[in-house]
Amino acid sequence: QPQIILLKEGTDTSQGKAQLVSNINACTAVADVVRTTLGPRGMDKLIHDDKGNVTISNDGATIMKLLDIVHPAAKILVDIAKSQDSEVGDGTTTVVLLAGEFLKEAKPFVEDGVHPQNLIRSYRTACYLAIEKIKELAVSIEGKSLEEKKSLLAKCAATTLSSKLIGGEKVFFASMVVDAVIAIGNDDRLNMIGIKKVPGGNMRDSFLVNGVAFKKTFSYAGFEQQPKKFLNPKILLLNIELELKSEKENAEIRLSDPSQYQSIVDAEWNIIYDKLDKCVKSGAKVVLSRLAIGDLATQYFADRDIFCAGRVAEEDLQRVAAATGGTVQTSVNNIIDEVLGTCEVFEEKQVGNERFNIFSGCPSGRTATIVLRGGADQFIEEAERSLHDAIMIVRRALKNSTVVAGGGAIDMEISRYLRQHARTIAGKSQLFINSYAKALEVIPRQLCDNAGFDATDVLNKLRQKHALPSGEGASYGVDINTGGIADSFTNFVWEPSVVKSNAINAATEAACLILSVDETVKNPKSESAQGEAAASAMAGKGRGRGRGMRRR
Repeated sequence: QPQIILLKEGTDTSQGKAQLVSNINACTAVADVVRTTLGPRGMDKLIHDDKGNVTISNDGATIMKLLDIVHPAAKILVDIAKSQDSEVGDGTTTVVLLAGEFLKEAKPFVEDGVHPQNLIRSYRTACYLAIEKIKELAVSIEGKSLEEKKSLLAKCAATTLSSKLIGGEKVFFASMVVDAVIAIGNDDRLNMIGIKKVPGGNMRDSFLVNGVAFKKTFSYAGFEQQPKKFLNPKILLLNIELELKSEKENAEIRLSDPSQYQSIVDAEWNIIYDKLDKCVKSGAKVVLSRLAIGDLATQYFADRDIFCAGRVAEEDLQRVAAATGGTVQTSVNNIIDEVLGTCEVFEEKQVGNERFNIFSGCPSGRTATIVLRGGADQFIEEAERSLHDAIMIVRRALKNSTVVAGGGAIDMEISRYLRQHARTIAGKSQLFINSYAKALEVIPRQLCDNAGFDATDVLNKLRQKHALPSGEGASYGVDINTGGIADSFTNFVWEPSVVKSNAINAATEAACLILSVDETVKNPKSESAQGEAAASAMAGKGRGRGRGMRRR
């Protein structure tokens, strides 16, 4: 019987059990890449991309983004790492590891001929039970005084930072992050916390500005005569350029008398002087603009003891507006007091080899800026990523205000609970839920491996502790310092419960998604199609160029 040809030749299809197993292997390989970065003793990865940029990172999501993964199934793991990063900020490595481990545990069952749907059903049940258990074990930090809350949040931040490069200074940075997050209050737009990087100095030189700080902008002559420090100044924010330039109208003027020409030149000068005069009249002492402030304007302001800075970055200007209570103006006409911002102290300060403009003691106070110092550029970059994670965590903890014990304690407790639950189920799903429970142990095991301890030994101790009928061992996790076990809760190794529940949810979803795929079809690009695509691209280029030229 002749073969039926359905798909174009060269189409790559792979089907059935072999396909599933190969997908699982690909995901395990991805999980192995980030496996060693987990925990306080995790190693860092150095990634060198095609443009020659070098990134040193310990953040699961950053590593996953930078790895160009082409395997279609393994891409799912990259996506869950990204989603965990944007949703909670921390626990990106955990997500990838868990998903990889769930699949690894499912592999022998698939090879033995279990239908993937059975596995998926059991995994979903187990995930639901695990999340319920987390809710039950979580401890609320609501209703405490501000001081207590601060120290609790600092402990959450310290737990996050302990696995990062700046872990050595985690106490220093944790309190800084908590102050920054509390400073912005309920306004939880992340860009209200600015992080500025200045090479040089050491990490301890980093500081938090309760307000806005940005690098001194490009300045013209006359800048040095301006005063560099004000108390309670009024601040004017503009989005126009204060520069002498011919007006934009394309008007033609016929002059019969040369002396008239001068009046036209004067008109241009009058326009800019008028603008500057209005700025001065408004009573503002600090003028910031997103566009250029020319040398004429700079000197004009300097003569009148006004500080000005042009070409301020958009986000810095927005932050100044939010902090000082001013609004950005697009015209200098009708400047009333309502649109001017104010702050207690404005000064220009030397940080490293950069001059920084610093606004502190802002009335609405809903912004903070962290100025990071450090030796190498890569190091500061990594510190910034770590702080981003910590800031996200503190925000989440403030909002959801329940924490669970870290250090693998919560994972062991859920694992024990699921094993117990599995015994009450008749049928195959008992085995599957058991394997899910076993997969959860990957977190404490990996923590031990990364620190160089005997994982089997530690896990046995942990299992024994968690199996105590009284339930007193529920918060025991790996003790990184001694290589034994310790009560994570009393050692302040905490994480917001939302991190864990999100991680387990995402990892289970990813595992189920990969298990439910049994065929991959890859369409080949036929030669004719490739040719057409190239031709249309060329045509598009040509057309675009033509249009652009004519408009001039």
